Amino acid sequence: MKTNHKSATFKYALVASLVMVSLSACQSSKDHKSDDVKVATSEQRELTDRVKSHAKKEQAHNSAKQRALQVERKQRQVAKEAEKVIVVGSRVALSELDYAAPQKVMVSSPHPVAGTPLVNHEQYRNEKYQKIEASDVHSTREQPVSTFSIDVDTGSYSNVRRMLNNGQLPPTDAVRLEEFVNYFNYDYPTPDSKEMPFSVSTEVMTAPWNKEAKLLQIGIKGYEEASSELPPSNLVFLVDVSGSMRSPNKLGLVKKALKMLAKGSREQDTISLVVYAGASGVVLEPTAANDRIKIEQALDSLIAGGSTNGGAGIELAYKMAEKAFIKDGINRVILATDGDFNVGTVNREQLIDMVERKRKTGIGFSALGFGTGNYNEHLMEQLANKGNGNYGYIDNLLEAKKLLVDQRAGTLMTIAKDVKIQVEFNPAVVAEYRLLGYQNRMLEREDFNNDKVDAGEIGAGHTVTALYEVVLQDSEGKRMEPLRYSSNEKTEDHKLTEAAMISLRYKLPDEDKSTLYRDYLQAETLKQSKGGDNIRFAASVAGFAELLRGGQFLGDWSWDEAQQLAQASKGQDVNGYRGELMQLISMAKLLDDEAVVGAR
Repeated sequence: MKTNHKSATFKYALVASLVMVSLSACQSSKDHKSDDVKVATSEQRELTDRVKSHAKKEQAHNSAKQRALQVERKQRQVAKEAEKVIVVGSRVALSELDYAAPQKVMVSSPHPVAGTPLVNHEQYRNEKYQKIEASDVHSTREQPVSTFSIDVDTGSYSNVRRMLNNGQLPPTDAVRLEEFVNYFNYDYPTPDSKEMPFSVSTEVMTAPWNKEAKLLQIGIKGYEEASSELPPSNLVFLVDVSGSMRSPNKLGLVKKALKMLAKGSREQDTISLVVYAGASGVVLEPTAANDRIKIEQALDSLIAGGSTNGGAGIELAYKMAEKAFIKDGINRVILATDGDFNVGTVNREQLIDMVERKRKTGIGFSALGFGTGNYNEHLMEQLANKGNGNYGYIDNLLEAKKLLVDQRAGTLMTIAKDVKIQVEFNPAVVAEYRLLGYQNRMLEREDFNNDKVDAGEIGAGHTVTALYEVVLQDSEGKRMEPLRYSSNEKTEDHKLTEAAMISLRYKLPDEDKSTLYRDYLQAETLKQSKGGDNIRFAASVAGFAELLRGGQFLGDWSWDEAQQLAQASKGQDVNGYRGELMQLISMAKLLDDEAVVGAR
């Protein structure tokens, strides 16, 4: 019995153990299943997150792609318009253009606000321009006298044309209004002789952008002499052959431009050729200008490479000019460069001092700018100003022809130097005035009578234009609040007949004492409203320049109104330069994002 009892007990224990093991296995299986569920849930969550992340990236990619397509469509529109509007200096066939076709690289501008530039200056970070502030409005009771030096340079206009042709709006400081206006010739009276080397005329109209203001134009026309009657010339071509000039629109264009100038020279003229890079050297000693083969071979031999030691080159060029100096002739150094001086005499003031010293010996200095990207326009203009010469920018062969062939006499021959203008406004008639442009040519009032103070030169046949926006005392268009404590004394009747006294001082080329010219603007003249083609076209050019600078004083006046005014006053346009202006306005309007969006 005991044995059976033990056997039964053992069986029960064994069964219990099996049950326990089975339950344990079940629990373990359940736990494993739970763990598997947790892992599966975690993996599902991770997969979901990855899907969401991918979806976001795909959405961002599609948005970026959509924006890129919009930009591309806009660029195609600008490029398509650019193919219709190719501005090169006059109307010519596309096949005849050289270095003038616009690049198909279009840069959109930011949305402008009134009084601000229309373009991101970052595009031109390697180009150097002098800071130009907006013209000031002056009260005649506080400051009745305005004094400035004349300026016949035109480089700002052709340089900005280069930018517009490349599908870019210019930086504000690249736009000098007076050089835009003076790029064009005007039908001013011609002086009879060199004894009085220029004529002076005035004209008035209602300001196109301010019906409560008047626009006063002072026009100067230089005595013109035929190229065949010019004195013998001693020209030294100073050519930059540094590495930065290695481009068809730089050294390649320089060679062609100087060949044009040499072609128009005569047997009694001499030409020398000096180059500079890391070092300077003489490529062509003074040579009779009719020896064209020798001159053209010297130009063709030029190859760009190395750094730029401009100071050394200028010194050597002056030595060549002194060597071939022609008494009573035209003696001039003509610099052709992108202005990228990076070694040697690089301090701007040192270079200007050198040019100022040399001008006293009777040798002038002109500067011709070429190229883009690292263009130092500020230095080029200053060197030419201090060297009693001209500054021009050559963006294509047609501009080279304009400066060096068509306007050869004006470019090379000075008929009056140190020309200054002073206008005294009558506070009884004129309340406010603003000189348009000439910001970097302003002089102190006392400088007008000081013959030691340098000023601008007028070349043979040059026209010079100055524009004042004036507001009359009885007008509601005054920009300034009247002074509370200003004098309000009754004005004598005879003082109400004159609106302004216009004075000019100038020196003949071989004289050191200035001559005074004076005229009076009658108050009755300021009542004129329409004006002729001269002042109306000049106003359209000035307005175009103001728009490119942000239009601070133009109110709602637009690109379309500038273009319409230019069209209505174009007059005779033999070379197509005035028609070109209207094409440039169209291009600027197209590149202005705000105008393009508003037109849709």
